[in-house]
Amino acid sequence: MKEILNHLIEHRTLSKEQAREVLKNIATGSYNQSQIAAFLTVYLMRSITVEELGGFREAMLELCVPVEIDEYNAMDLCGTGGDGKDTFNISTLASFIVAGAGQNVAKHGNTGVSSICGSSNLLAHFGYEFTNDKDKLKKSLDDAGICFLHAPLFHPAMKNVAPIRKELGVKTFFNMLGPMVNPSFPKIQLVGVFSLELARLYAYLYQEYEGRFSILHALDGYDEISLTGDFKMISNEGEKLLSPESFGLPTIVSSSINGGETVEESARIFDNILKGKGTPEQSAVVVANAAAALLTAKPGLSNEEAVAKAQESLFSGQALRVFNALVNPKTSISFAQ
Repeated sequence: MKEILNHLIEHRTLSKEQAREVLKNIATGSYNQSQIAAFLTVYLMRSITVEELGGFREAMLELCVPVEIDEYNAMDLCGTGGDGKDTFNISTLASFIVAGAGQNVAKHGNTGVSSICGSSNLLAHFGYEFTNDKDKLKKSLDDAGICFLHAPLFHPAMKNVAPIRKELGVKTFFNMLGPMVNPSFPKIQLVGVFSLELARLYAYLYQEYEGRFSILHALDGYDEISLTGDFKMISNEGEKLLSPESFGLPTIVSSSINGGETVEESARIFDNILKGKGTPEQSAVVVANAAAALLTAKPGLSNEEAVAKAQESLFSGQALRVFNALVNPKTSISFAQ
C-alpha cells in the first residue's frame, strides 16, 4: 500500500488492473485500517477516473455473493447518496411504486453512512429481516414483486471497510460504487449520482452494459429527480436535459422534500407517503422517480403514461400492498394474488 499511496500522492492515477487489485487486497485484509483510511481519503481530494472506477467495480462484483434471479427480469433503483441534501428515502419509496406497477425490483441497499437513514435502516425499523437466501429472495419476488439485497450480506469482503466508512462519516468512492455492484447483476437499472462528472463516468461504463439503464442527476446537486429544477437523464438513447414540466409535475422548493433527523422520523415520512398521506410535493417526487424507472424498463411508454402508472400504483394502495407483502409476508395478502 505504501507504493500505491506514494503513487497517488504524486498525482498519478491507477490503471484498471491496479485498482482492481488494490480493492481486492483491501477486502482480503492485506492492509491495516490507517492505510485503508488514507487510500479512501485520496478520493475525497481528487476525482476518480473511469479506469479506477471500472477496476473497483470489477473487484466488487468478483468478490460478491451472486444472486441468480435472471428469470424475474428485476430492475434496481439506487442512488449513490453523498449528495448532502438529506432528503427522505425517495428511491426506496419509488422501488415499491415500481413493483406495484408490475415491474419486478431487486433493490440493492445499505445502512446510511453520510445520511441518517439508508434504505436498510428504514426496512430494519419496520421489522424486515435481511437475507441472502436465494429461495427466500425468490419467494419475495413471487409474493411481493420485489426483493431487498442488503449490501453487507452480499459483499462480505467489505467488512474491513465498513467501520472505517462509518467513522469517516463522509462519502467515499464506495458511494460511487453502490449502484453499480448489485449482486443480482440486473439488466435494467435506474441510478442516481451526486455530480454531473460522475454521471458521465457512469455513462461511459454503462455503454458496455448489456441491458437498459438511466442515470439521473439534478443540476442543483441531487442524486435523483428532485423536482427543484432541471435534471439530466442519460440512457441508452443518449443524454437529455429535462424539467419537472417534462413529466407534467410541478417545480417545488427543496425544504418540501427534507428527510427526518432520526430513523423514526424518516420512517414516519415513508409510512405517510406510502399510505397516500404524503404532501403533494413528497408524492410528486416519488412518482417522478418511479416514472423514470418505468421509462427505463419500458421505453415504449410516454412520460405521461409512466407518471400515470406510478400515480396509480401509489394512490390505489398497490405500492403499500407490495411493501406489506415484503415486510410482513405472514400477515399480508400476497402481491401475486
